[in-house]
Amino acid sequence: RYVEVGRVVLINYGPDAGKLATVIDIVDQNKCLVEGPEEITGVQRQVISYRRIALTDLTVNIQRSARAKSLKAAWKEGDTLAKWEGSQWAKKLASKKTRAGLSDFDRFKVMVAKKQKSRIIAQKMKEL
Repeated sequence: RYVEVGRVVLINYGPDAGKLATVIDIVDQNKCLVEGPEEITGVQRQVISYRRIALTDLTVNIQRSARAKSLKAAWKEGDTLAKWEGSQWAKKLASKKTRAGLSDFDRFKVMVAKKQKSRIIAQKMKEL
């Protein structure tokens, strides 16, 4: 993975943490210009440090310093959001978010379900 124009990144720190963005231009060896597109991911055009982003495997075919309209069209054409949601990384983040939102009783129900599952597996293994 390289920092390149069109690379889709995950912002991991700051007010836009957890959102996807696209590298539009490279400012210097420490910063790049990113944008969502804002209608799809909610990230406005901004200069961001490399320390605040994580590179994904996804790329979008755009020109350097592309306008928001062409960026949005490239995201739709490449079906980028669907590819991201199908990745293991996105699924893992979604499950972490779900687990963080559980109440005490929900965590208890998960524990009971795990116990039941392991008991069933143990019984099937004994039968073999």
